[in-house]
Amino acid sequence: MPERPLSPHLSVYKFKYTLVTSISNRFAGLVLSVGFLILVYWLGSLAAGARAYAQACGILSLGVFKPIYLLLLAAFVYHLVAGVRHLVWDCGLGLERASARRSAWLVAAVSIALTLILAYFLLGPGMHTK
Repeated sequence: MPERPLSPHLSVYKFKYTLVTSISNRFAGLVLSVGFLILVYWLGSLAAGARAYAQACGILSLGVFKPIYLLLLAAFVYHLVAGVRHLVWDCGLGLERASARRSAWLVAAVSIALTLILAYFLLGPGMHTK
């Protein structure tokens, strides 16, 4: 029996901005889902009492978590901005090829800028010092 072709196969496509933005949006949603577990741990420790909360704050304040928080922040911002783009599309606006390409670059630029601004204020030097 001959092998069935893979359809659609990613290798037949050239770089497609809509493909990249769609996959990136799904990846951002996955990162946020994993990050939700950190939030649940923190909230659970809060409900468990002062000792558990202090222990959780000690763990979640370790330096190793800063890159994780930065990744979660970037995923949140990208998912939010891409979601606004989809809302605009749902209104029937920006569906033309040139508009979709411009909005893809706009989503990337706004996401990077907003992530850097928020990271500076939320995770920057001197933040959350005792």
